[in-house]
Amino acid sequence: MNLILLEPGDFVEADNHTGTGKPAIAILRARRFQHIAEVHRAALGDTLKVGLLDGQIGAGKVIEHSDQHISLEVSLHRAPPPPLPLTLILALPRPKMLKRTVQHATALGVKKLYLINAYRVEKSYWQSPWLAEEKLREQCVLGLEQAVDTAMPEVLLRKRFKPFVEDELPDIAAGSRKLVAHPVTDTACPVDIPEQTTLAVGPEGGFIPYEVEKLQEAGFESVHLGPRILRVETALPVLLARLFPGR
Repeated sequence: MNLILLEPGDFVEADNHTGTGKPAIAILRARRFQHIAEVHRAALGDTLKVGLLDGQIGAGKVIEHSDQHISLEVSLHRAPPPPLPLTLILALPRPKMLKRTVQHATALGVKKLYLINAYRVEKSYWQSPWLAEEKLREQCVLGLEQAVDTAMPEVLLRKRFKPFVEDELPDIAAGSRKLVAHPVTDTACPVDIPEQTTLAVGPEGGFIPYEVEKLQEAGFESVHLGPRILRVETALPVLLARLFPGR
């Protein structure tokens, strides 16, 4: 946890956490308290890096430390890192991989993520408890804490491939460069592109030819990462590192 992520309900006085430069008091319990006590081993007077969810980043000074909670004097003064200029369209991974993938995407700066169906996505994946809103939010929080970011991404579920690609995707991807990661193509993934991008990434085994054709009809260009076939959890960071290095 490289950032202690705070929420409005953590503050004793709700009007004092808006980033005005005035210190405010936040009280933390449960998971964040345990992490501060056991990992940071923070003592009275120590300062921790904190950020307000969907707000600014700053410092929290430990002013009280009990067996059940910790109190921080918080001052927020700078903006979070800029988001990637990207909308990510991701075929739903298997549940075990889903948690890591959402964390990685969040940590890398993805702020809009569509989890979609595809032929090679098993139907049982859509029954996973990890698709519950609160479970997805937990993984996003872990990604933000890792990356020292506060801007919560939006994660949307789409269970029908064809209606999504035909009816929604044209508006979603309008005005952006459209790419689909596909190992069976002659075009290498571009590097360091400046424009807004919509990137589609398939499931394990990739999109089937029909799905690639539907994406191409929607204006998507197929690109590859070389001769090696990578797992989704590996391919995604590699793709984003090529498309947006240093961002």
